[in-house]
Amino acid sequence: MNGEQVIRINHLSKTFGKNVVLRDIDFSVSTGDVTCIIGASGSGKSTLLRCLNLLETPTTGEILYHGENIADVNTNAAAYRAKVGMVFQTFNLFNNMTVLENCMVGQTKVLKKKKEEAKESALAFLKKVGMAPYINAKPRQLSGGQKQRVAIARALAMEPELLLFDEPTSALDPQMVGEVLDVMKELAQDGLTMIIVTHEMAFARDVSTHVVYMADGIIEEEGDPQQIFSNPQNPKTKEFLSRFMKG
Repeated sequence: MNGEQVIRINHLSKTFGKNVVLRDIDFSVSTGDVTCIIGASGSGKSTLLRCLNLLETPTTGEILYHGENIADVNTNAAAYRAKVGMVFQTFNLFNNMTVLENCMVGQTKVLKKKKEEAKESALAFLKKVGMAPYINAKPRQLSGGQKQRVAIARALAMEPELLLFDEPTSALDPQMVGEVLDVMKELAQDGLTMIIVTHEMAFARDVSTHVVYMADGIIEEEGDPQQIFSNPQNPKTKEFLSRFMKG
């Protein structure tokens, strides 16, 4: 563990009607951790992330952010999301705004920054993800990989303490996946705390500090990437990884 504990999840469960999507999830994330959550589609990974960002309300359990239970109904979700940002599969950019405006709006509305300060910050993060030449473009003029890099810059401009990524490359054409993963690798090197739901196994193996394998709404195994990828203990983990790591 690198530093101070940022998030601690205790006995988290989520049901939709009679369908149990998450059951008794426990894990924690500390400053500087890059946690990759892997598992087959439908294993509850994205629902877990949505609970962490309060897009879904957990059915039972706690999500402690610096010791405070944010699963409590009185939590100010917008203020919390400014500190715990999220990058989605489908970019979620505002189509009527330019790239620069997309990266400024949260800063001015939620963080109450002055326009000039927001602009300066937006430009710095767009430069970081290689999108500075496109500041006046609208999302429809960009490729999928470019849109996702803008979405990452927008999330970074909020200066979050923790950034959640929900399969950030799954909606992209194969040739664009690399450009987004490269940005994420750089963020990991910078020490940004991240939780990443991903199907990119080589990325999970090479970049993460911690890997969580989920199946059927349960954490079946977790540990450091070296151990999970080279010597998984759980038969389900073994089977899952054998399909992905051929070659």
